[in-house]
Amino acid sequence: MAALLGVVLAAQAQTPAREGVDVGEKSWIAGLVPAEQLEQAAQQQYLQMRRQAAQQNALAPDDHPQLIRLRAIARRIIPYSYAWNDRARQWKWEVNLFGGKQVNAFCMPGGKIAFFYGLLERLQLSDDEVAMVMGHEIAHALREHARERMGKTAATRGAIEIGSALLGLGGGGRYLADMGGQLVTLKFSRDDETEADLVGMELAARAGYDPRCGITLWNKMAAANKGAPPEWMSTHPSGGSRIKDIEVNLVKVMPLYERAEKPARRFGPPAPRAAPAAPAGAG
Repeated sequence: MAALLGVVLAAQAQTPAREGVDVGEKSWIAGLVPAEQLEQAAQQQYLQMRRQAAQQNALAPDDHPQLIRLRAIARRIIPYSYAWNDRARQWKWEVNLFGGKQVNAFCMPGGKIAFFYGLLERLQLSDDEVAMVMGHEIAHALREHARERMGKTAATRGAIEIGSALLGLGGGGRYLADMGGQLVTLKFSRDDETEADLVGMELAARAGYDPRCGITLWNKMAAANKGAPPEWMSTHPSGGSRIKDIEVNLVKVMPLYERAEKPARRFGPPAPRAAPAAPAGAG
């Protein structure tokens, strides 16, 4: 027994400590909802959203400077996502820019990323600040926060309903079919948001974007928060609280940023009147 314990302790001593943030394990309750079906529902909902935007001339074309910028930032961040979720290697990642004044962005399960032009224009985001937003939204998908939230909902319906959902039968089948619509309006908990901040900050730092810009991002958000908060921060922890969390964790990610290859800066914040058209009824 002593010899075995010695082997285990030696192996642990030889295993290097992981660099970066520590947010613990993902919740087991996410397993109540099949990942494949959730990702399929997300893909269908994203496709519908993209099609509707295109019909209303509210989807940025591939040569739009701000979409080129977003996709370049995503290409740098995505390879670092795999360490957080093995499924991300098989995701069909996609980034699109939608017209409208919404200060909002999201990443659906399966890597479907959406930015609204209002977020870029109103806050005049630098590349580093865009990377912080994008890392945050990607982190929600990697940590399966939507799957966890839906798992909790499924659990309240009882074991029979859960069994039906897992098999795609009866009421559970309808529940899974409604997943896509839920993903667009899903609200995460404050713990989820804090976790996404930290994981997103690490992703951005590894990709060569300055994690200190999380502070400037939230200062801009606070300045924009006059009256009702912007949609993107409506369920998030307060700006002061998250800035404090970022400051505490900078020591963990700054070495990653300092060693990272830095990106070229091809495009800056959007100029006036450079946006795709807002869809009818957009804010």
